[in-house]
Amino acid sequence: MAQKIGFVGLGAMGLPMATNLLAAGFHLTVYNRTASKAEPLVAKGALRADRAGDVAQPGGIVVSMLADDAAVKALVTGPDAIAEHLAPDGIHISMSTVSPATTRELAAYHASHGSVMVAAPVFGRPTAAQAKQLKICVSGPADAKTKVKPILEAMGDALFDFGDNVGAANVVKLAGNFMIAAAMEAMGEASAMMRKSGVDPAAGLEMLAKTLFAAPVYQGYGPIITHSRFTPAGFRLPLGLKDINLVLQTAAEAHAPMPTASLLHDRFVSAIAKGRADLDWSAIALGAADDAGLKESR
Repeated sequence: MAQKIGFVGLGAMGLPMATNLLAAGFHLTVYNRTASKAEPLVAKGALRADRAGDVAQPGGIVVSMLADDAAVKALVTGPDAIAEHLAPDGIHISMSTVSPATTRELAAYHASHGSVMVAAPVFGRPTAAQAKQLKICVSGPADAKTKVKPILEAMGDALFDFGDNVGAANVVKLAGNFMIAAAMEAMGEASAMMRKSGVDPAAGLEMLAKTLFAAPVYQGYGPIITHSRFTPAGFRLPLGLKDINLVLQTAAEAHAPMPTASLLHDRFVSAIAKGRADLDWSAIALGAADDAGLKESR
C-alpha cells in the first residue's frame, strides 16, 4: 500500500513538490490557506483537508513548505498543532527557509509532544521543483532521515546530509541564499560598469558565465539581470529580504561579521521602497544601475 503523507503549503514551490509526490505514488492529504490552490492536486487524487492539523495522523509524516518562521511556528504549535497530531513517533519534514533557532525550538516542541522534526530546506526555483531537480539539505535524527529519504528523493535529484543537529541544514540554506544574493549584486555592479563603458552587459556576462563563473547561479541569473526579466517573480524581493534578515540574525548569534550581508540588506530595503516588491529578488541588481545614473524600465 502506498504511503500516506500530509502536505501543507501549496505556493509556487509547494505545489510542484506535492505534484511530484503524487506522481511517485504517494497518497496525499493537502492543506493550503487559500483552498483553491489545492484543486490541481485534488483533480489528480489528493484529499483536501479543511484544517492544517487534519493532514497529520499518529505515526504519520507531514511535509511543510511555508513562507516564513511565523507560519511554521503556527503549524507546529498553534491551535491546530501538528506536533500533537503526529504523536507518537510521527515525523514533520520542514522544507521552508527559516532560522536555525526556529528549527531547534520547534524540534524541541515536537520532541516534548512525542513527534520528530527533520529540516530539509531546498535550493531551486519553481522550475527546478517542477523538474524534480531540487537540491535538498537535510539535518535531524538519523532514524527519521532514513524513513523520509524516499519522500525527499521524489522531490529532488540530490540530498546532502548535515548531521543530527537539526538546525544545521538551515544554516547551510541561509549561507547559500546569501551567496546567491551576493552574486546577483556583483552581476548588477558589473553590468552597470559595462553599460557605462559602452559594452553590452549581456554579452559580457554570458562570456563570464561560460568561463570563469561557469555555475548555475551566474548562468541562470545573468540573463535575468541583463535583460531585466524580473517578472513573473520566481522568488519575490520581500522573501529575499526575509532571508537576508535571517542571515544577519544567524551571523549575530554566531558572532560572525558579514558586512556584505549588511549591504545586501540595504539593497533589498531600497528596492522595496522604490516600489519593486512584486519583482523577482534578482531585481536588487537594479540598485547598482540606479547608483550609476542608468535609467531602467522599472
